Amino acid sequence: MRLLVWAAGIAALGACAGDIPGRLDYRIAGDAIPEPLAAAPGDPARGRGVIMGRDGNCLLCHAVPGTGKRIMGDLGPPLAGVGARLTAGQLRLRVADSQRLNPQSIMPSYYRVDGLNEVAKNWRGKPVLTAQEVEDTVAFLVTLR
Repeated sequence: MRLLVWAAGIAALGACAGDIPGRLDYRIAGDAIPEPLAAAPGDPARGRGVIMGRDGNCLLCHAVPGTGKRIMGDLGPPLAGVGARLTAGQLRLRVADSQRLNPQSIMPSYYRVDGLNEVAKNWRGKPVLTAQEVEDTVAFLVTLR
C-alpha cells in the first residue's frame, strides 16, 4: 500500500513538473542536496540577481556582502563567509527547503511544492524559484568566502 501511495505521489509530481524546468524531486543526504537540480551549472552573476531581486527577497532577512545595499534584514544570519562554512549541497538544501533542517524556520522553502500551508492558488504546485535559479543562487553563495 505504501508503495502505491508513493508511486501515485511521484506520478503527480511528474505531471506538474512538466511545466517547470528542472527536477522537483531531489535526494537529501544528511544536511544537503548533493546533486544539482538543473542540468546547466549555476551562474554566480544570475544568482546575485536572484538574491537581490523580488523573487528571492533574500535581503529582507539576510545581510549579504557585495550587494551595494545599505539596508538589509537581520532576521536570518548574515551570509558573509557562508561559502566557506557550507558546501554547495548544504546551501542547495537551505535554499530549496530549509524547513527540512529546521521545521520551525521562518525561511521560506523556495523549491518545495508539497506540504505547504496557505499557498495562493496561482502558486500551488509551483516553486518560488526554478531549479536553475536555485543553482544560480547556490553558485553566488559559494563565492561568499
